[in-house]
Amino acid sequence: MQKSLPHLVRLTAVLAVIGLAVAGCGRKGDLDPPSAAATKEGDVSKPTKRPGTVDKPFLLDPLL
Repeated sequence: MQKSLPHLVRLTAVLAVIGLAVAGCGRKGDLDPPSAAATKEGDVSKPTKRPGTVDKPFLLDPLL
């Protein structure tokens, strides 16, 4: 039992570092501003596509 305690502490530390690394993944920076057409019409509640972008469906999109 004495030798398993350091192993458990090391495993917990490694899992915590992996969890923090995964939680830190993502897109950095400001949010995309609304398009000019949306701001002219005054309706910024609808998301607009930027020219030249392709809408790629994601596996979890139906859940959102």
